[in-house]
Amino acid sequence: MNKTNLLLVILCVLGFGWVNAQSDIPTQKPLKVEAVKIEDPKGKTTSGPVLNIPSVIKEQPKLDYKNPNPVKMVPDEELVQAGTGLKIDPRIGPGERLGGSGQYFADQYLGDVKSNGKYVGIVCRDHEYVDGDRVKIYVNDMVVEHNMLLTGAFKGINVDLQPGFNKLEFEALNHGSSAPNTAQVDVYDDTGQLIYSNKWLLSSGSKATLIVTKD
Repeated sequence: MNKTNLLLVILCVLGFGWVNAQSDIPTQKPLKVEAVKIEDPKGKTTSGPVLNIPSVIKEQPKLDYKNPNPVKMVPDEELVQAGTGLKIDPRIGPGERLGGSGQYFADQYLGDVKSNGKYVGIVCRDHEYVDGDRVKIYVNDMVVEHNMLLTGAFKGINVDLQPGFNKLEFEALNHGSSAPNTAQVDVYDDTGQLIYSNKWLLSSGSKATLIVTKD
C-alpha cells in the first residue's frame, strides 16, 4: 500500500469516530409551558388541567332587625301557657305543698253511731306524733269549740243530742309541724260507755264528719 492510500484510510477512520462521538450527545427538546386557566369564582366548570372546586361558602341570610322572625318549634295553635289547667286547692297549706307529707287529705266521713241518751261525750287526742295539731268542732253547723289543741291525752266536750241526726264536724285548723292533722276521736254515751272510736287524717281546712242518731 502506498502512502496515499494509507493516508486516506487513516482519514476515514478518524472521520467515522468523530461522527459517532457527536451522535452520543443527547438531544434536548424545548419545554412547552401552557398558560393556566383561572377558576371561575362562581363555581362553573371550566376546561383545563386545573381541578375545579366549587365555593363552599354560602351567602348568609339577611336579618331584618325591624321585623324579627323568631324560630318556632311548634305551631302557634299548639302553644299553651305553663301551668294551664293546674288547679290548687286553697285549703292546702304551704307546709303540705312544700315541706309536708306531699299528699292532700280531703274531707273524711267517719260514719254514724246511735245513742238515745241525753248527751254524748266527744273526746280527741293526737294519735301520732304530738306536733301542735289544732281543730275546730261544729255541732249541727254551730261552733262549740273554736280552737282545741290536740295533745297525747284525751280532751273533749259534751254534746246535747236532739232527736234525729246530729252532725259533728272536726275542722283541721293546721297540720302541726308534720302533715297531716292526725287525731283519734272517741264517743261515750251519757252512762260513760264507749260507743264509737275512729281516726282521721286531714289537711288544713279539711273536715271530718260524724253523725250521731237519736231515736
